[in-house]
Amino acid sequence: MLRNDIDEFIKTIPSDVKIVAATKYVSSNEMLDLYKHNIKIFGENRVEPFLEKYENLKDYSDIEWHFIGHLQRNKALKVIDKIDYLESLDSIELAKIIDKKRNTPLNCFIEVSINLEENKNGVPYMEINSFMEEVLKLKNINVCGFMMMAIKNDTDDDILKQFESLRLLRDKVEKDFNIKLPYLSMGMSNDYKDAIKMGATHIRLGRILWNMMN
Repeated sequence: MLRNDIDEFIKTIPSDVKIVAATKYVSSNEMLDLYKHNIKIFGENRVEPFLEKYENLKDYSDIEWHFIGHLQRNKALKVIDKIDYLESLDSIELAKIIDKKRNTPLNCFIEVSINLEENKNGVPYMEINSFMEEVLKLKNINVCGFMMMAIKNDTDDDILKQFESLRLLRDKVEKDFNIKLPYLSMGMSNDYKDAIKMGATHIRLGRILWNMMN
């Protein structure tokens, strides 16, 4: 069930910040409940559930589909022509597959590892320039911004610093390559307010939309 005050909650989000509804644990019908409240950007983590929901909701042409989970190269071809944004581009190999198989450029956020956590995906922050040098050569990749995940058990101050680090890195890359990267996808249900303070343009919200917060 959607939270009872969903409309009031949406009003608390600045108008220039987009809510990406993380739909990993909800059905197509529940997504339609969000759609009725004008949340039309959906983010999926896994390929098979995405394909099922995409098929179920194909008549709603104004839905904007984001893939926000790790996209394995061997499954990429199943989704790259159906999504509007890939928020988790983290390898040149994946970028080359998209470049070869897409007929039009795909909007991509580069997933950046700010914290260098083991067993986490993302381009290590110190390698971002060499990554950009390669990915900017690909005609069917449109790099529109950066994405990150904060370490959940850090203090509020530490989380703010993590988000600030991504923004500063984005600003540096813009100068280094003389390009514009307008989007920053950072912040989830537990830390979206801090992310907004630090310049997030997209926040990936799941449980907080459904009254599932602990």
